[in-house]
Amino acid sequence: MKIKWRENLYIAWIGCFLTGASMSLVLPFIPIYIEQLGALKSQVNLFSGLAISVTALAAALVAPIWGNLADRKGRKVMMIRAAAGMTITMGSLAFVPNVYWLIIMRFLNGILSGYIPNATAMIASQAPREKSGWALGTLSTGAVAGSLIGPSIGGLLAELFGIRNVFIITGALLLITTILTIFLVKEDFTPIERKDMLSTKEVFSKISNPSLLIGLFITAMIIQIGVSSISPILTLYIRELSNGQVKNILFVSGFIVSISGVSAVFSSPLLGKLGDRIGNQKVLMWGLVLSFICLVPMAFVKTPFQLGFLRFLMGFSTGALMPSVNTLINKMTPPEGVSRVYSYNQMCTNFGQVLGPLIGSAVAGFLDYSSVFIVTSLFVACNILLNYILLRGKLSGNATKM
Repeated sequence: MKIKWRENLYIAWIGCFLTGASMSLVLPFIPIYIEQLGALKSQVNLFSGLAISVTALAAALVAPIWGNLADRKGRKVMMIRAAAGMTITMGSLAFVPNVYWLIIMRFLNGILSGYIPNATAMIASQAPREKSGWALGTLSTGAVAGSLIGPSIGGLLAELFGIRNVFIITGALLLITTILTIFLVKEDFTPIERKDMLSTKEVFSKISNPSLLIGLFITAMIIQIGVSSISPILTLYIRELSNGQVKNILFVSGFIVSISGVSAVFSSPLLGKLGDRIGNQKVLMWGLVLSFICLVPMAFVKTPFQLGFLRFLMGFSTGALMPSVNTLINKMTPPEGVSRVYSYNQMCTNFGQVLGPLIGSAVAGFLDYSSVFIVTSLFVACNILLNYILLRGKLSGNATKM
């Protein structure tokens, strides 16, 4: 069966967009929902942090298991499993009787997740190597765009229909994703018996530069730490910068939070195509440098406008980083182990999503909001140094094969 990988890419993009939107549109009102479920006021912050972070933690713990199954059964099956599973867990949040059931269902949502990494592995295995940067860059914009508009849509839907009904709407979006994947995504994959399958150790032994692969996993984790460490304090930092002069602080905060996603969505396919031409390792390094250049002055800005401008510029680095990491991983991974390798990358990404808010909150609590940007920039500086060491010798050429 001849696979039209571009058609798969566009359908997977829609699926990633709906998945990203469904995951993010419930986040703005999780604390309010926890209050409505009867949690004590003194416990709302604790339960909110748990409800948000437990999903990423659960996803990290099971990612290698789903990756192993994807290499045996196929990526499409795992995409359907993830979308169908999250349809149930997200929709059921509308009916939880208390905060403990909310956290349990959020944990199960993480256990059953995995649509986006399996879509990434599928497109990586189908797209021609010389176009993988553009393909993976384009695919990543789906999840970014969904995550970008999710919170604003979620707030609007909560105002119109109530919080519980938003979870039902979210489940409906994931059901649409499931149906699109079942009927429109095509994959020519022959299931492999466990005894005939390469072990994970054998897959990694076929990788020519395992130290670079581990470095890319660490890079993915630090990228997420850099992105998510700022999230707990960004609105509070904007309020501090405004000195009470900005009345519509929630709108301004939402705009500044989302503006980096706008530049990331537009730049990611272009930077992916650039990486195919000059080498993804170069795009990755310059993306990290730009991220560092943008983060440091964020600690010293005086107005929300200055912060928003730097966030917009930082979006270009975001558009460069994860697609470059995914493309470099694809170029060094044997086809029979692509899902497992990407699952370990996803595991590190999820751990970064868990650690980032904890680090940001801790630094803000012990020091101040500005210090969060300094500490985050130090993480990025370490990432630059790590990648320079791992990629030296490859930064002078295209290195289409790592």
